[in-house]
Amino acid sequence: MESKYPHIHDDFQRLMSLSKEDKLQAMHEPFWIGYPKTTEIIQLMGQLMNRPKKPRMQNLLIIGEPHMGKTSLATQFSYMHQDSNLEDDIGMTKVQKPVLLANVQNSDDKDLYIAILEKFWTPFRPTDTRAKLRHQVLHLMRECNVKILILDEIHNLLRGTAVKQRIMMDTIKNLSNELMIPIVGIGTQDASMILASDPQHASRFDVIKLSKWEMNKNFRGLLQAFEKRLPLKKPSHLASKEKAPLLHMISGGNLGDLHRLLIACASYAIEKDIEEITVEIIQHFKKLKPTDTRTAREVIFDSD
Repeated sequence: MESKYPHIHDDFQRLMSLSKEDKLQAMHEPFWIGYPKTTEIIQLMGQLMNRPKKPRMQNLLIIGEPHMGKTSLATQFSYMHQDSNLEDDIGMTKVQKPVLLANVQNSDDKDLYIAILEKFWTPFRPTDTRAKLRHQVLHLMRECNVKILILDEIHNLLRGTAVKQRIMMDTIKNLSNELMIPIVGIGTQDASMILASDPQHASRFDVIKLSKWEMNKNFRGLLQAFEKRLPLKKPSHLASKEKAPLLHMISGGNLGDLHRLLIACASYAIEKDIEEITVEIIQHFKKLKPTDTRTAREVIFDSD
């Protein structure tokens, strides 16, 4: 049976039967939009994760300005490799955690151990010594067969002194060496400074940058993908020659700011019973400036 709203993605047709209020709420639910660059990075992370173990694994650093979808990418990769249960020869069930995603809060290696331990369903004491926490981290990661460690917000370790930064990077290196797993760091462009201080660390990390979108066919394709997820009764033709450049100018080619702009425009169109994003609506939100990077947030998408 042909859909009444062919311009809406099949997975989002369900939204069209919701009330106005529920539609407005549903638009803030996370979703994932893949595009060539993120697909390439996800494939690379998968390759790193499945390489044969050796003491010196190649690592990856993904950088970009706030709101470019870095955390979204890490979350999606984690979603694609979810935890599972494995029964051993004597009938004991073990949790398999192929991907461990943790946040770096600062340059304190003890806090890193705690952030990792919080990802396991097991008790631990934050007041324990570094040595004991480290031992527990190594034990659990081996026990749960962790294949890759992703450290989000890795630029936060720059908050500490040069000495603390070196200790933290040595901690990361040692985790990789002892567990023989790759580590992926995710952060702002400042994160590349972490590698500049030590050639040893620099040689272990390949660096990939998520850049702003240019006003081209790829950006138009992104707009088309977004439009399929907005519960508007009429097609908006966001990729048109009138609307695409305007959306690009206001968002500055920043993925998160584009998302925020489109949600604002779509919400207005629903509230006013216009049911499409017009040029006038986009112009209405032209003063919706990109979020201050000092209070940066990531737009997190989930799986289709």
